Amino acid sequence: MQLYDTSRRAIVPFEPDEQVLMYTCGITPYDATHLGHAATFVAYDTLQRHLIDKGHTVTCVRNVTDVDDPLFAKARELGIHYLDLAASEEARFERDMVALNVLPVASTPRASSAIPDIRGFIGMVIDRGYAYESGGSVYFDVSKFDSFGSLSNYSEAEMLAFAKDRGGNVDDPNKRNQLDFVLWHPSAPDEPSWDTLWGAGRPGWHIECSALALRELGTTIDLHGGGADLIFPHHESERAQSEAATGETFVKHWMHTALISMDGEKMSKSLGNLVFVDALRESWDPRAIRLGIVEHHYRTEWEWDDELMPRNQARLESWQANARSNLELLDGVRERLDDDLDTPGAFALIDAAAAANDGVLEASELLGVPLN
Repeated sequence: MQLYDTSRRAIVPFEPDEQVLMYTCGITPYDATHLGHAATFVAYDTLQRHLIDKGHTVTCVRNVTDVDDPLFAKARELGIHYLDLAASEEARFERDMVALNVLPVASTPRASSAIPDIRGFIGMVIDRGYAYESGGSVYFDVSKFDSFGSLSNYSEAEMLAFAKDRGGNVDDPNKRNQLDFVLWHPSAPDEPSWDTLWGAGRPGWHIECSALALRELGTTIDLHGGGADLIFPHHESERAQSEAATGETFVKHWMHTALISMDGEKMSKSLGNLVFVDALRESWDPRAIRLGIVEHHYRTEWEWDDELMPRNQARLESWQANARSNLELLDGVRERLDDDLDTPGAFALIDAAAAANDGVLEASELLGVPLN
C-alpha cells in the first residue's frame, strides 16, 4: 500500500506489521459535528477498513479534548458546566459517527482523564532538559529540539503565522522564544484546576494528545492523523514533546486530510459557515452523506455545493439496484485504495459497473456503504 506522508511530502510505502496502531485527533465537544469533522473521521475509517480487509488488526484511538479554551468559552456562554456540555456534544458526535457507519474505535479517552499522565509526562520533558518554568507556566523550549519544524516543513515565519492564527500566544512575555508552547499554565477562575509541582492550573492543548497516545498505544505509533489544520502547531508540538520525553520515534507515518470550504472559506466554527451532519440526516440517507464525502480524495480540498446530496442519493440508488456480488470489481477497488486511498478512482469503477448493470455489493461495502 502506498500512502502520502506529510513529513516526507511524498507518497511512500505504508507497511505496518499485522497489528496497526493508529491515533486520530478527535473533537473538542462544544458543538455539533460539521461536514469537515465528518470528512476527517470517514477518511480514517476508510483507511481502517482497507487495512482490515488486507488482514491487519487495527487499534485506533480517537481522543476527546474536553479540557480546552473553546469548550470553556461555550460553556460560559450557555451558563452550564463544561463537562455537561462536553458529554452532550460527545453523545451527538457518536450518533453521527454511527449513522455514517464509522467503525467503533478501540478507545475514546478524554483529556480530563489524563491529568496524572500529563503531570508525569511534563516531568519527563523537564528532566530531559526540554522545558522550563516561567511566570507560573511550563513551556517547551523549541530551541533544544533540533528537528522542530521538520514535520510541517514550514518556515519560521509560516510557523509564527499559523501559531498566532490557531490559538498560540506568540507574544507571551514569559516565553524565551515566540514558538515555545505551553505544557502547563494557570487556570482562569471559572476553569478547572489541578495541583502540580509547578503550581495549580491546567494542561496546554498539545500535551493532552501526547499523554493519551503514550498511555493508550505506547511510545511509537504506526500512523497519526487529523485535519490539515492540525499539522502546525498541534502535531508539530506533539511530536517534539513526545520524542523529547521518551527519546523514541513518536510516529512512523503522518496522514492529514484536506479542508472543506463553503462560500469560499474553510468550514469552521469560528466563521459559522458550517453544514451539520445531524441536519443533513434529517433529509438524506446517511449512506448518501458518506458517499458525498468519500467521492473526494482525502488530500484534495473541496467545496460544499447544493448538488452534492442529490448526486450521491442518486448514486446510492444506482448502487442499490446492483447489490450483487462482483469479486473482480472488488479487486479493482482494492487496487485503487492501495494507491493513496484513491476513492475517486474507486468510485469511477463502481459507477461504471452499476451503469453496466454489474454487481457492486462487496466494493460498496469495502467503502463502508452497505447496500442491503
